[in-house]
Amino acid sequence: MTDRTITRRELLASAAGITGASMIAPAAFAARKASASSPNIIFIMADDLGYADVSCYGRPDYETPAIDALAKQGLRFTQAYANSAVCSATRVGLITGRYQNRLPIGLEEPLGVRDVGLPPSHPTLPSLLRKVGYGTALIGKWHMGALPKYGPLKSGYDHFWGFRGGGLDYFSHSFIGKHDLWDDDREIEEPGYLTDLIGQHALEVIGRYAAKRQPFFLSVHFNAPHWPWEGPEDEAESRRLAASKNPFAVYDTDGGSQKTYAEMVTRMDMQIGRITKALADLGIADDTIVIFTSDNGGERYANTWPFTGKKTELLEGGLRIPAIIRWAGHVPADAVSEQVMISMDWLPTLLAIAGGAPDPAYPPDGIDLRDTLLAGAAPKPRTLCWRYLNLSQEACRDGDWKYLKILDNRFLFNVVDDPLERANLKDRHPEIYQRLLAQYQAWDAKMLPLDPEASTGGFTGHDLADHFGITKTRTLSID
Repeated sequence: MTDRTITRRELLASAAGITGASMIAPAAFAARKASASSPNIIFIMADDLGYADVSCYGRPDYETPAIDALAKQGLRFTQAYANSAVCSATRVGLITGRYQNRLPIGLEEPLGVRDVGLPPSHPTLPSLLRKVGYGTALIGKWHMGALPKYGPLKSGYDHFWGFRGGGLDYFSHSFIGKHDLWDDDREIEEPGYLTDLIGQHALEVIGRYAAKRQPFFLSVHFNAPHWPWEGPEDEAESRRLAASKNPFAVYDTDGGSQKTYAEMVTRMDMQIGRITKALADLGIADDTIVIFTSDNGGERYANTWPFTGKKTELLEGGLRIPAIIRWAGHVPADAVSEQVMISMDWLPTLLAIAGGAPDPAYPPDGIDLRDTLLAGAAPKPRTLCWRYLNLSQEACRDGDWKYLKILDNRFLFNVVDDPLERANLKDRHPEIYQRLLAQYQAWDAKMLPLDPEASTGGFTGHDLADHFGITKTRTLSID
């Protein structure tokens, strides 16, 4: 794909291809549901997208028609969580179906310069789907270990086009002064705006699999809306960052705006519209599961309402994410679920749908969500736990209750009644507080111990004015 401006006419045409869900009669719905066999799966993941950063979740200042159409045609979760408040750890949980804290790579928040990664011997969602006949491909972000030891082709993907690190300049395709764009294990140069390139390569993969009539699992892991803050017309910002001669300028701490952020998200939405339109044009839309989500809570320009907190924080805003699934004739249209779910649930769920099974030596910590997706089952209580090295954070959600620790401050919240996490009920309900604390400690004892050498970080008052009083980006205290 060449580096050119996509016209407003093309944008509207893309949107037109995905708007409007069709209603399915109950008898036809049941018949199609019964005949499901090896559906294609497209797993679309944004990077650092906040809970309310798409319009179907409440973003008021721009529209995301392609993502909204997926929600209208499928099911939208309102209590979806990321496995971690940063990307590498969540991606480990997603691809393994297990708490990332069981693996050294999962302790990285996110993966930095250390030579750790996802072991090629560990079964993954793509490797397990490949065992039951699926073709597998990753287009976009990997960030679970570097060559020669680690990589997508070593962990179950047949094809990879994208980048291996934590972020990428949208035009120069470099990160901290190093070029990082790959076709399988071959480093390449390809001009263009990264979001558009990811969309175009996803379309090419879909076309190849459709021609072969082979069921496929395609991970489309966008960089957007991760920094640097560069919309499709912002190549001058890329040049400005490069001219600074500072490799860390890519963090773009003096750049961006709500307008730029809107341009980044809506361009990603446009590419998602192209993907869903292609499925319809190829006649495989009804045979394809499409999932859209984010890897963690939002960053600087994100909307996390009605929650507080950002990426790197175990407040709800750092963990809550949008999560949408469309599977025509199987998942009811225009549905909303309050079931508490988490990134690692996708592995057991998708394997069960595809006729596969987890490796018994690596039992999932996630759960099979088919009752929720296909039968509309009532929400069931979950117990989920998180920890984050920076600021010594701990969290445990059980039912409507959440235990939270940041530094030496401990809280108990009812996050259903109080999603802003304002009323600390620790002293009013000491028995509930002690129960959740014990649950967290029991979970923590089963995970790998915290690694003080692992990468971790967060925001201070120097970075964000609303974080005044936070002076350190790394604190370790083990009770």
